[in-house]
Amino acid sequence: MRHAEVKRKTKETEVRLSLDLNGSGEAQVDTGVGFLDHMLVLFARHGLLGLTVKAKGDLEVDAHHTVEDVGICLGKALSDTIKDPSGLTRFGFAVVPMDESLAEVAVDCSGRPFLVYDVRLPHSRVGTFDVELVEEFFRAVAVNARLTLHINLRYGSNVHHGIEAMFKAFGRAVAQAVALDPRVKGVPSTKGMLET
Repeated sequence: MRHAEVKRKTKETEVRLSLDLNGSGEAQVDTGVGFLDHMLVLFARHGLLGLTVKAKGDLEVDAHHTVEDVGICLGKALSDTIKDPSGLTRFGFAVVPMDESLAEVAVDCSGRPFLVYDVRLPHSRVGTFDVELVEEFFRAVAVNARLTLHINLRYGSNVHHGIEAMFKAFGRAVAQAVALDPRVKGVPSTKGMLET
């Protein structure tokens, strides 16, 4: 099961998302939040994942519910695609520069959801996108995918570049973590299981 489809409908949003771990980096994304669309396309491209997202949300309020619910759906899709962890590489790490910015992302498909978000960006907007929503998105992904996720923005002065570097690094780290390694026999843990 390297492919998953997730649907979520609330009074605030409606999201349909499909994820293919054996993709080629192709993405079709329409969330109504232009900056999020751009970041998800980068995530899929640099993770060599297949991703389709269609979302409608209460954007007349703001983008918070849409961004968070897309993160929830992406997390659930990741969880569904790695339900059987046999042969899983499990860990992934990437360092990605974007001009003056440098982002580091580490992923552990541990079954223990945890987010460390060491990012110092001004409380600002990129276009109409509230920068604070980036942390909300990654928290929703980590919790619902049951990932341990560490995101560090080492430095950078351009907010767009910093966020872009994070999403590219996240894609590359996820691709590495979910790769199958023929040398790994069974579950990649000395416990014989990943936490559930």
